Amino acid sequence: MIQYRNLNADELCLELFQPFIRHQVVTKCWRKEDGKWLITDAPFVDDWTKNDYLFLISCLKNTLRSGGFVYAAFYKDMLKGFVSVEASLFGGSQKYLDLTSIHVSEDMRGTGIGKELFLSAKKWAKGKGAAKLYISAHSSVETQAFYRKMGCVEAQAYDRHHVEAEPFDCQLECPL
Repeated sequence: MIQYRNLNADELCLELFQPFIRHQVVTKCWRKEDGKWLITDAPFVDDWTKNDYLFLISCLKNTLRSGGFVYAAFYKDMLKGFVSVEASLFGGSQKYLDLTSIHVSEDMRGTGIGKELFLSAKKWAKGKGAAKLYISAHSSVETQAFYRKMGCVEAQAYDRHHVEAEPFDCQLECPL
């Protein structure tokens, strides 16, 4: 049975992520060309190094320190998914809160963990006064299919910092 709960800063360490498998084989991605979205060949393997995990842990701890949301899924007491949302509203009248991460371990994809994490993030953000979640999302076809299924659409207002940091990401929003 999958269990869900908030994470706290004290438990965010490399050991927590040992059973988590970030691995993703990507073959096709969405790209915006001349104002139109197209699926293009863009094969690569997405995986995280130890330094990537250390950076992630630092970011998640910062999210918690600043009043944000970090929520996780566990299967047999092993981390199998997590989501994070920042606490500061941005985007003016859009009233965005930033969904900064949502990941499901490769061995548990397709089990509904991602949906549950996403819905929990939406509920938390709405309770904090947001009108929409903002997501700078991986452009892989599979990732984009998940977000579309969750009700996400192209963001009305792109966040410059996200676009500069990840120019191939798709900038999305999800009404709450």
